[in-house]
Amino acid sequence: MSIPGLRSSYDEVGGIVFFGRMLDKIRLEAAGRLPPGYHLGTGDRGWSDARCCRFLDIDYAALAERVRAGGTDDEVLAWCFRHGRRPDAEAIEVWNGFMRKRGWRDASSEALAAVKRDLGLGHRDDVQTWFDLHRADEEDGGASERQAR
Repeated sequence: MSIPGLRSSYDEVGGIVFFGRMLDKIRLEAAGRLPPGYHLGTGDRGWSDARCCRFLDIDYAALAERVRAGGTDDEVLAWCFRHGRRPDAEAIEVWNGFMRKRGWRDASSEALAAVKRDLGLGHRDDVQTWFDLHRADEEDGGASERQAR
């Protein structure tokens, strides 16, 4: 199912993939519009959010509070740079490459295959990464139970 206000994991803010999606999830959750099953934060199910916060050296709870206070994506990212770290162009390139390929021939490949099956997407050869899974699940009608969002 398409979620109004939730952008693709591939979309960039300040050149950084996934960051905007994380902000969208925080905003949608605060507005009571994030569907059940989407995972937020740093717990076992909020893997991507946690990884993004570690990349920026920012606490998720502090980030969520800042996002709920308002502001544009660029303003929130600037806040992260002031309170965490500002990765250089090479670090961002490595981050983007890692995140875009996560699930393809790596330690999470088995988990991705299992979630694909659970979501009825096991037949989709084009879904080779977690980002691909997010897109396919949301474009193709989704499922009642979401994994690794």
